[in-house]
Amino acid sequence: MADTTQVPAGEATAPQTGTEVGHNPPAHEGSGFPPFDTSTFASQLLWLAIAFGVLFVLMSRVALPRIADVIDAPKDKIAKDVAEAGRLKAETDAAIAAYEAALAEARQKAGAIAAETHKALSAEVEAKRHAAEAALSDKLAAAEAQIGEIKARALQEVGGIARDTAEAVLGILTPVPVSTDEIAAAVDAETNR
Repeated sequence: MADTTQVPAGEATAPQTGTEVGHNPPAHEGSGFPPFDTSTFASQLLWLAIAFGVLFVLMSRVALPRIADVIDAPKDKIAKDVAEAGRLKAETDAAIAAYEAALAEARQKAGAIAAETHKALSAEVEAKRHAAEAALSDKLAAAEAQIGEIKARALQEVGGIARDTAEAVLGILTPVPVSTDEIAAAVDAETNR
């Protein structure tokens, strides 16, 4: 049934939905979704090929080289850093080897200086020891000579004292007079034994 209400002039009317009787859809809306419309397949395929070709050229000439550069840049930097690290390691190893060589040479020189100093000090001590021994030998010889002189004088004095004592004792003990030569001969015989 048709709507018979009248709409006053100047007012908008509600859109018609197509369910009303007597409504015909337009001719271009025939199948619904345009990509499924078989009458436009050829032009859609042509535009697809053109769009794919343009995108392929843009990707291969512009975007992909830039992406490759972005990917290769860290690789190149890493390779340079690894090479630099290798160079620095070689320099460090060379510096360590030079340090070890210098240290070994310094140790060798220190050992040679210590041995030379020990040898010089040993020679000096040995010379001083020989000088001290020679001085002691001279002093010992002088002391022995002095002792010998003192002993000889003491023996001479002992002989004189012994004669004097023997003469005094014999004078007290015996009334017989004994000569001094006899007393001296007896004392000398006893001391020379």
